[in-house]
Amino acid sequence: MPKNPAIRSVLIIGSGPIVIGQACEFDYSGSQAARSLREDGIEVILINSNPATIMTDPLTADHVYLLPLERKSIEYILQRHRIDAVLPTMGGQTALNLAIKCHKAGLWEKYGVQMIGVDINAIETTEDREKFRLRMIELGAGVCKGETATSFLRGKEIAQQIGFPLVIRPSFTLGGTGGGFVNDEKDFDEALRRGLQASPVHEVLVEQSIFGWKEFELELLRDSKGNVIIICSIENFDPMGIHTGDSITVAPALTLSDTTYQKMRDWAIKVMNGIGNFAGGCNIQFAVNPKNEDEIIVIEVNPRVSRSSALASKATGYPIAKIAAKLAIGYNLDELPNQITKTTSAYFEPALDYVIVKIPRWNFDKFRGADDRLGLQMKSVGEVMGIGRNFQEALQKACQSLEIKRNGLGADGREITDQQVLLKSLENPSGNRLFHIYDAFKMGISFKTIQKLTQIDPWFLHQIEELVLLEKEIQKHTLQDIPAHLLWEAKRKGYADRQIAHLLRCLESEVYKKRKELGIERAYNMVDTCAAEFEAVTPYYYSTFCHSSPRTAQKSSQSNKPKVVILGSGPNRIGQGIEFDYSCVHGVLAAKECGYETIMINCNPETVSTDFDIADKLYFEPVFWEHIYDIIQAEQPEGVIVQLGGQTALKLAEKLNRYGIKIIGTSYESLDIAEDRGKFSNLLKDLGIPYPQFGVIEDADSAVELARELGFPLLVRPSYVLGGQSMKIVINEQELEEHVVKILNDNPDNKILLDHFLEGAIEAEADAICDGEEVYIIGIMEHIEPAGIHSGDSNAVLPHFSLNPMMIEQIEIYTKKIALALNTVGLINIQFAIKDNKVYVIEANPRASRTVPFICKAYQEPYINYAVKIMLGKNKLKDFSFNPKRKGYAIKQPVFSFEKFPNVNKELGPEMKSTGEAILFIENLMDDTFQKLYEERNLYLSR
Repeated sequence: MPKNPAIRSVLIIGSGPIVIGQACEFDYSGSQAARSLREDGIEVILINSNPATIMTDPLTADHVYLLPLERKSIEYILQRHRIDAVLPTMGGQTALNLAIKCHKAGLWEKYGVQMIGVDINAIETTEDREKFRLRMIELGAGVCKGETATSFLRGKEIAQQIGFPLVIRPSFTLGGTGGGFVNDEKDFDEALRRGLQASPVHEVLVEQSIFGWKEFELELLRDSKGNVIIICSIENFDPMGIHTGDSITVAPALTLSDTTYQKMRDWAIKVMNGIGNFAGGCNIQFAVNPKNEDEIIVIEVNPRVSRSSALASKATGYPIAKIAAKLAIGYNLDELPNQITKTTSAYFEPALDYVIVKIPRWNFDKFRGADDRLGLQMKSVGEVMGIGRNFQEALQKACQSLEIKRNGLGADGREITDQQVLLKSLENPSGNRLFHIYDAFKMGISFKTIQKLTQIDPWFLHQIEELVLLEKEIQKHTLQDIPAHLLWEAKRKGYADRQIAHLLRCLESEVYKKRKELGIERAYNMVDTCAAEFEAVTPYYYSTFCHSSPRTAQKSSQSNKPKVVILGSGPNRIGQGIEFDYSCVHGVLAAKECGYETIMINCNPETVSTDFDIADKLYFEPVFWEHIYDIIQAEQPEGVIVQLGGQTALKLAEKLNRYGIKIIGTSYESLDIAEDRGKFSNLLKDLGIPYPQFGVIEDADSAVELARELGFPLLVRPSYVLGGQSMKIVINEQELEEHVVKILNDNPDNKILLDHFLEGAIEAEADAICDGEEVYIIGIMEHIEPAGIHSGDSNAVLPHFSLNPMMIEQIEIYTKKIALALNTVGLINIQFAIKDNKVYVIEANPRASRTVPFICKAYQEPYINYAVKIMLGKNKLKDFSFNPKRKGYAIKQPVFSFEKFPNVNKELGPEMKSTGEAILFIENLMDDTFQKLYEERNLYLSR
């Protein structure tokens, strides 16, 4: 049937701050759903507490409420708007849990609100482990032997009945929180206690372990008539025992027989129709016995869009959240057009003629003492996706996207050669296991041993073994005598030029030149959802060296507009999160308004910037020099915007400059001065601006000499860092020497800056827009915590709350002086420390900062739009009428994921640890929340 005419307004519930287990994939889902509903003339009201998201932007919804995700916030909205329906399936577990609370409190009934996209029965059936288990048994689906316990005593009884090994799965938790495997009886009591405490309803499922089985996911859509389509099959490279969010995953499933896939497909449809009558997206996870594929077990069902929905959308080009939102308001699948072809129906199952590989991104280095072993509880902070014509090509591209100082899988001289370390790693998976499998093959550890320890399907292991054998063949040659077919094969399998250069003992540029001479060049294929069976109109591309290219970017329609490339921020990690995706999206939209054809390059499947209909062209490629350079050569843009993609994009400025590619906005020379701590401090000296006494050193001996001159405490920091990486406050010579040695081991060529640390200082920061002639300060924020805690981990208040007019005047003068001295064109963020009424400058970042989206939301002004138009030369500052809406105060509240790492102290220092943030509006400084934060401002301060 067509859309339900009774639904004229819809409330969408967001997912709140980014935490481990729930990241920006729900910003993608929520913003896509909101746009989809508004296409049908529906009024969209949206609630979310995360200021860094696109979904909380005025361009996404008719009414946006930046409020805590609590029942009272929902009631506040319901009192102000006539809302016909609530869509809780786009905001992850947070939104579902809140919708259930409101249902139980009778809120939806009281205000006449219909729940769409899912029903309460489906939520309760899938989230309540016991109900789910019993329903699967009723449907005849395979389930693990187990029972639920709501008490410690009952849990012990169940364990006695089933026997070890066991799995504990708490009900209603996010990212596997509180779950885990228990192999021995001696570990059971503690694991059971942890699981019962983690569950909000204090209920756990105690069931048999199927550790080592193969794991698969299917992403589905269902309409109200009961039509179901499978959008994507996803295979976990890692076997059962590792949370899917921490698993390397592959689409489509590659090691599954067609017979088993059809059984799985049939079960998925039966289960989806059997858990409730609803219309929308759904994810279902299966385990398959590797010794007997007839043995299939249903692990869990998510009756909502999930982390995998975003991945499946980007993998297939099928916009799951967009279609799910339309199904929720009454449409059926056969009434909707395919969004990629525009001529075929949405009621079809996508076909992939390529392979995608997703690899998680971890940040264990931020949590010293953390257990980095992977298990049922998710620990990754982000993910990347590689697209290739074969598994090896996609795998190499995903490795190149991770930004962990690797050039791909292997061929970079960073192999581990300690056999015992490798064997232990293979048996106890951590974030490095993929690289350690490669190292094990290279070292000569037998295939049988590797397979036995990892329990990874032999097909995947053979693919990695093949890469090691190929490298050995390449190493027999030099650049001069390598056969063309061997170079072709390396490129076809995803090897970067710099990996090949390592194997041939030459320069990356020489490999590039050689393959160009041989005609070995990238082609750009289209992600079209239908394996080129129908004509696609959406310019969404990936690169390949395979010859069987169905359609390429060069053949796509060319416009006469000038082109601009926007570099994305790559995978989410601590220090660089969703706020840079927000900046990139607004950069694309502003450039479009200026008449440019926009080209987006990014590799993060969770983001709005990698939605196929945001930029004019999307290249889903690693933000890695070789890929970027080839796209620039193919597209010939006017220039590249690096200011919006965080440190990822900024780090590429030097190469762009060296290759004569125009950087739009602030020049490379200025970016380099700001990033090089020594050069920047010299600039401040020339401008007569106070800064903490400093010195630059390159070894431990000179560090000790300089320390005696500067005096302790000292802030030790390397140049060009992200999120305060490797920054530390030291108080004596022993600590200083230990930390300097550690930094130099990690980054041998890096210079290290020693600053005299201003203990007890107030910290503040200013964000501004500069057009090269004038400067407009968009906001001055004061941190509640003292200097010494990274700005990303501080509670920051806008506007300032305790600084006197003299201090503010100094901040304003210094901001303008620095912005103009750096010839800034676009955005700049400057951080200050104030001690004894004197303002010192700590650092400047001439790019979009973490705080810009927050200020945009707090003051309801599109500052990124203005800045990009200035960068492109379309406008000057005087062309804009600034009208910030100031009422009370806005607090940027950091959110941490310490509960994922129970052995880690909650101490805070100069290295950032928060995974996300929330915004809180208060009327005055007597507010209870502010008072509590101010009282506790020194509580977690450490070195």
